[in-house]
Amino acid sequence: MDQQLAIDAARITAAVVMGGLIGLERSFHGRPAGFRTHALVCLASTLLMVVTVHQGEWMTGVPLDAIRTDPTRMAQGIMTGIGFLGAGVIFKEGLSVRGLTTAASIWVTAAIGVLVGIGFYFVAGLGLVATLVILSLFRFLENKLPSEFYAHHTLSFERNSVMSEETLRELIGRHGFTVANLSYRLSDHGSIFEYRMVIRSRDPGAAETLASELRTLPEVIEFRIAPTGD
Repeated sequence: MDQQLAIDAARITAAVVMGGLIGLERSFHGRPAGFRTHALVCLASTLLMVVTVHQGEWMTGVPLDAIRTDPTRMAQGIMTGIGFLGAGVIFKEGLSVRGLTTAASIWVTAAIGVLVGIGFYFVAGLGLVATLVILSLFRFLENKLPSEFYAHHTLSFERNSVMSEETLRELIGRHGFTVANLSYRLSDHGSIFEYRMVIRSRDPGAAETLASELRTLPEVIEFRIAPTGD
């Protein structure tokens, strides 16, 4: 019994450490589901699997040959439940969908907890290393890969001093952007005219040069360039 308690304690400790390590990476990058959340997810998964491993001990008074149990159903239940938690960290704003990576990290943390709970330390350790590599090293590689930069762009003018659409497209095009989903809006009881659009470029630095020029235009009352992304 003492040996089994030591084994269970080791599993619980390993779950907290492994989940915490993944959570530290998330916390470092300012994600709301960070150190404590991932540690708790991994711990909960491990505890539930430990319960399954010891089901023969707590199912007393029932002949074991009279029932059939499937330990994999507990793992399925854990992963299903994690879906609700993962959905809570995902939110969408326009074209931007944020939290997908954090939701995926919660999912894989639960899987690692399941492996620890049944004593597959080696596979769980490999999963931990792979997860940390993906979250850290792959981030560096992803930033080096060519990709398109998207942003929500809004421009406001006095109603009687509106820049023409042709001039606007030429201005944005000079900075390497293309325009999509252009719309128009009158606000403030019709005194303010707004252009709203999504702009796209392969150069993220183009947003800074565009903003610099817009600041010099006296007819521009207000503008907004809001990058999209995870």
